[in-house]
Amino acid sequence: MEEKSLQLTDWLPTTKKEMALRGWEEADVILFSGDAYVDHPSFGTAVIGRLLESEGLRVAIVPQPNWRDDLRDFRKLGVPRLFFAVTSGVMDSMINRYTANKRLRSNDAYTPDGRSDMRPDRAVTVYSRILKQLYPEVPLVLGGVEASLRRVTHYDYWDDALHKTILADTGAELLIYGMGEQPLKQLIAELRQGKSIDEITGIPQTAFLRAPEAVPSNSFPEEITLFAHEECLQDKRKQARNFRMVEEQSNRLHAARILQGVENSTLVVNPPFPPMQEEEIDASFDLPYTRLPHPKYKEKRIPAYEMIKFSVNLHRGCFGGCAFCTISAHQGKFIASRSKRSILEEVKKITRLPGFKGYISDLGGPSANMYRMQGKELSLCEKCYRPSCIFPKVCPNLNTDHAPLLDIYHSVDALPGVKKSFIGSGIRYDMLLHTSSNDATNAATQSYLREVITKHVSGRLKVAPEHTSDATLKIMRKPSFDLFYRFKSIFDTLNRTEGLNQQLIPYFISSHPGCSEEDMAELAAITKELHLKLEQVQDFTPSPMTLATEIYYTGFHPYTLEPVYTARTSEQKNAQRQFFFWHDGQNKKSIIRALKKMNRQDLIHKLYPKG
Repeated sequence: MEEKSLQLTDWLPTTKKEMALRGWEEADVILFSGDAYVDHPSFGTAVIGRLLESEGLRVAIVPQPNWRDDLRDFRKLGVPRLFFAVTSGVMDSMINRYTANKRLRSNDAYTPDGRSDMRPDRAVTVYSRILKQLYPEVPLVLGGVEASLRRVTHYDYWDDALHKTILADTGAELLIYGMGEQPLKQLIAELRQGKSIDEITGIPQTAFLRAPEAVPSNSFPEEITLFAHEECLQDKRKQARNFRMVEEQSNRLHAARILQGVENSTLVVNPPFPPMQEEEIDASFDLPYTRLPHPKYKEKRIPAYEMIKFSVNLHRGCFGGCAFCTISAHQGKFIASRSKRSILEEVKKITRLPGFKGYISDLGGPSANMYRMQGKELSLCEKCYRPSCIFPKVCPNLNTDHAPLLDIYHSVDALPGVKKSFIGSGIRYDMLLHTSSNDATNAATQSYLREVITKHVSGRLKVAPEHTSDATLKIMRKPSFDLFYRFKSIFDTLNRTEGLNQQLIPYFISSHPGCSEEDMAELAAITKELHLKLEQVQDFTPSPMTLATEIYYTGFHPYTLEPVYTARTSEQKNAQRQFFFWHDGQNKKSIIRALKKMNRQDLIHKLYPKG
């Protein structure tokens, strides 16, 4: 597909003029987004817009509306026939806008030219309140990461306070959490039956508020009730216990309906849909995306798009269960994989894009090497509450066969126009070092390990040990650092024998719950000994609906209710973070002072042997 062959009408309309080009006087759904409009399957706004279009609806998009002026962006397309839809975009707007130190970021990857002032704090709430003020009678549906992870009482790091469900703050009629294709299709089907949104209460993966006496009867097999929002405000242990219940249900194959009291209402959260089948996820990726930013951004660069324009997402979901990660809370623990046909068709489209020079930047997913993996006996998965299939050990029921992934790599590399494909997503090396009871699976894993390192690394391979302290790693739900040593040894050996000059790029986090200043000091000494000059590092940022955030806020581990130390003040956090940069002369005096206070002269000698 060449850019010159595209017309303005190949994108969903963003103005009245573009609607008129399609012969529309009104839209059925108007979608407001905090991101620029990029018509690509990696951008949720485009996915939802194209899905609704495939259902025969007229869909218009208002990307990054101006919320500061006379609100003309919120009026310009008129009133939709069915509902307004609101998303903050691919990221939670607060994480998008602020650093771990609560400082405003200087750029926004999802905005033309990286401008940092094109979306408000808490974009979903701001957009929703404006729409409810202007059009109180028009139904409002929320979706995307920000709404999804704020569906129940949650801790907000930027206010340092518990917030109630985002439904209460926005006045929206319905919230769709997780990946929205399945619930949206059912919503459209029920609206076509003549129901109003207020009458639609049985769709999985949706949430809504009702008066206690008006809560619909449960059409799902189970139901659990959380402590009310007001109880959580009074007792942090109750908030911690709530989190455990929510996380366990979000990781079940067949979950319970969740109820929670908030003010004078009851929040109803219906359980999620089963994982998408191959034909369902294929249908989403096969929609007629142009794969390009809307022409209105001509001459402007959208950094997030530049990163992914020649990449392919092979699957959704992640069974890693990391304590600090929101992927499983949003996409689910169970893997939904695309067919080989759908993947190859997408690669063929990429080879026809302007600027493509033969290199696929990533054949990946939330974790690069989970494609087609699931339980061998699904009847066992149906009874499982575990948040991770690979921590503390790889589940014996998990099929870890990398052969289907190798087949994808080989087939992509054989396509005309493709010179080389790379793996840009992070790899779970703990699965590559796991020994299965199946010899064929083990052989495929060894082949995969060798092939990725020798053929699919673009100079640098990303992995995420996250820490060196086993106590901290246990709270993170990550494997022992011993596995990183093993993996690095294999990586270095293969590089040496194959004559390659490649880097292993490890990710690390400071100030994670359970991590002490001394743990960070030891991390500095260990990584120095490995000759790693750390680049990919971050200070822990509490984000809604993660285990680590609940520990940070409550001070207790939700699964044991035992107290856990967490660095909370900026002084404590900076004291930990400086150990990433022990080699910076500006940190040397402060680090030596801290190590003397810990009585760790041994680490002073390791970090600064010359004194």
